[in-house]
Amino acid sequence: MASSYKSPAPTPIHGGNQSIPPAKPMSIEQHILDKGAQILQSLKPIKQMSQHVCTFATYSHDMSRQIETNHYVARINQDFLQCAVYYTDDSNGRLIGVEYIVSDKAFESLPPEEQKLWYYHAYEVKSGLLVHPKFPEMLVKPELENLAKTYGKFWCTWQIDRGDMLPLGAPALMMSPQDVNMGMVSQELVEKRATKQSMVEIAEPGWINPQADYWKQHGIGFAIDIEKTEIKLMAPSP
Repeated sequence: MASSYKSPAPTPIHGGNQSIPPAKPMSIEQHILDKGAQILQSLKPIKQMSQHVCTFATYSHDMSRQIETNHYVARINQDFLQCAVYYTDDSNGRLIGVEYIVSDKAFESLPPEEQKLWYYHAYEVKSGLLVHPKFPEMLVKPELENLAKTYGKFWCTWQIDRGDMLPLGAPALMMSPQDVNMGMVSQELVEKRATKQSMVEIAEPGWINPQADYWKQHGIGFAIDIEKTEIKLMAPSP
């Protein structure tokens, strides 16, 4: 069955280099419908996305694979944020996953087995890998100080770096870059990013839960296998 750490079997849409999946151009009717929806529908969840953060991520099962990611952030409350993650920030940017971000207080309430799936944001922020494109550095410093104390869980649903023209296979768990050999981002990848790399002086957190970034302590990543299972049927009505 499909696994997040294995490439799917060859398909007619696998391995291409086009910027978007092959398809017919949008019709006039589709354009009219989309414009009308923007006027008549609220689209409230999307309008809550108030920040754009650009950073990098590595695959939990293969640290040699690294990608640049663009996270569009919606703040639910002081302890919880959610992000739609895109491969690029242009109008045809492909949605490749979702990240959830929690405060250190919320993270400490999670079971130990769950904590292993999360990573700490401190190194991303302090190293300047995580940036807010086109936003003045000093104005964003308070937000960076908050992000440096948070934990993230990022599921990649489209492994676009291996050439998939559509989201194929199982989702992959992603990890945050770290200042250790296995987790360091390629300098070439950083230099390719259009956004200028910067560093804002952020205080080092006093303590980081060792269950986060589990691979650093144990050299173990996580992957998903899709397996067949019996369907649980609804109980018959009395």
